[in-house]
Amino acid sequence: MLELRVENYAVIDSLVVEFAPGLNLLTGETGAGKSILIDALSLLLGDKASTDMIRHGAEKAVVSAVFEADEKRVARLLEENGIEPEGNQIIVKREIAAGGKGRVFVNNQPATVALLRALAPALASIHAQNETILAFDEAARLGLLDTYAGHDLSDLAQKHAVWAQVRERLAQFDRDEQDRLRMADLWSFQKKEIEAARLQPGEDMKLETEKRVLANSEKLFGAATAAYQVLYEDDSSALTNISAARKQLEELARFDEKFLEALASLESAKVAIEDVSATARDYADGIDASPERLAEVEDRLALLDRLKRKYGKTVDEVIAYGEDVERKLNELENREDVVRDLKKQLTAAAATYLVAAQTVSKRRCSVARELQKLVETEINQLAMKAQFRIEVSGADEPANWTASGFDGVAYLISPNPGEPLKPVEQIASGGELSRVMLALKATIEAGKKSKGGTQRTLVFDEIDTGIGGRAAEAVGKKLKSLARANQVLCITHLPQIASFADHHYLIEKRETAGRTKTLVRALTPAEQTEEIARMLSGATLTETSRQHAEQLLKANG
Repeated sequence: MLELRVENYAVIDSLVVEFAPGLNLLTGETGAGKSILIDALSLLLGDKASTDMIRHGAEKAVVSAVFEADEKRVARLLEENGIEPEGNQIIVKREIAAGGKGRVFVNNQPATVALLRALAPALASIHAQNETILAFDEAARLGLLDTYAGHDLSDLAQKHAVWAQVRERLAQFDRDEQDRLRMADLWSFQKKEIEAARLQPGEDMKLETEKRVLANSEKLFGAATAAYQVLYEDDSSALTNISAARKQLEELARFDEKFLEALASLESAKVAIEDVSATARDYADGIDASPERLAEVEDRLALLDRLKRKYGKTVDEVIAYGEDVERKLNELENREDVVRDLKKQLTAAAATYLVAAQTVSKRRCSVARELQKLVETEINQLAMKAQFRIEVSGADEPANWTASGFDGVAYLISPNPGEPLKPVEQIASGGELSRVMLALKATIEAGKKSKGGTQRTLVFDEIDTGIGGRAAEAVGKKLKSLARANQVLCITHLPQIASFADHHYLIEKRETAGRTKTLVRALTPAEQTEEIARMLSGATLTETSRQHAEQLLKANG
């Protein structure tokens, strides 16, 4: 992330923060608005918006950011949503209106929150200690392992969809069987009624036109005959007058050639009048004033109207309804064949899915053994002596089949020697949980980078909860290491962690004209020393705290 802009969001009036590569640490006193900044960023990743967060007195809140992302998946998502690319940069903007309606823009073009959620994995991820544990459900646990393995589950999901569709069709066929049998007589009647009518596509429109002609045959015959006489037949017809005018123009053209063009135009008019008069004559000759034919057309239209009231708005829809009824009757008559064919399809789809799911499962088991060793090493580098295991389990019975396979994943840890392994999400200590989740994230991000993944923005909000001393220093080192391959933003309350910053930002509140607002500013080296000293000693700075801050920065910078 290159830049973050926030306007009229909670206590933030207007701020612009430019972030840099490496480890970006954000500090500030409690209540200064550090978490509000992360909340604003989360909106750009597709989180739910609330009008309660609009700054008092403002009509809307606006959050925007500029990210760098050159993944092919991002380009594909933009293309699918009709968004023009901006090189390797993505400009994301979100507005929250007081009336409840918000707007989303990507590269200054209208977009949706769904697109933000789809883009989020390639742009940034936010890891908050409390949110992480609440979101650490079955899907999240499986997702972590698949992310490290680099699995593309789209093919597996497609195979599952095919299997599920055939299974549902077969089940629906069985559920509807009694209803179909009850409806058989009605369908047979409807089929015979529609077939007896011998319908032709578009027939109703043609007959309506013919009815209008037949009902007004005398009027139409008179109009066509009169037109023919005026244009061609009468002694003073248009054609007669044009012929007379033509002789006069020929005389003029003998003396002045400019009348040759007028003669040509008159000849064209003569040809046109002859064509129109012939058309009127033929139309009059073709008019059938038969009352019998009119009665036939009206009877036919009445029949079509009755069918359309029952089966569709047009004759074409009635024909389609008849074809659907015929299909249903054929299914009833050939039920055994239909069921047999569906069962064959289901068996084939199940076999195809199972092969793919078993392949993914074997890969997960292999990757889990690799990942658990790396994570255990990472955890123990964070001032813990723990055992860590990843267990992949799950039976391949159809009852367990999902779009992501049939596996379940459990992350187990024994934080202290001699204690039994328990699920990570059941760990009582917030500090231990923070370090385990950091170790997991660090290992997985490192694995993605080694497999060719692109740099992302990783945000850690209060990942230092419940730790201090040697553990805090270990966490700081891990964040620093993680920032070599990713841009890391971290909110911290611990001076030991803050001293590892490549770039240090201070979040503070100020009161102006009776209003409180939050500001963010990058610290100079001297200001960074003062801020870390404040974090060490509290409100009263001492020379000892300054010296301690300088020592931390020298050791960890």
